[in-house]
Amino acid sequence: MFELLLQSAESLSEEALQQALQLARAENTSNAFGAVGAGLAVIGAGIGIGMIGGKAGEAIARQPDATSDIKGNAIVLAALVEGATFFAIVVGLLFALK
Repeated sequence: MFELLLQSAESLSEEALQQALQLARAENTSNAFGAVGAGLAVIGAGIGIGMIGGKAGEAIARQPDATSDIKGNAIVLAALVEGATFFAIVVGLLFALK
């Protein structure tokens, strides 16, 4: 597909050059959307894990006797958020690298 763009501009007709540019733009757009999706997944995971940690800290401050239970639940929830995030990153990168 890009062999057409590597030829000199004089040898290409105007229509062929426009078609090649449209194909290149369409391909870069899908790559950009996949990369943006992977980035949004990371941002969402950071917010989610931050909220889990913050709420766990508040819960420990209110119930110091339940510290071990709260920490255990927070770790499990953070692991679930990270697992979903890794899945979203892989899907986003598959779209970006396709």
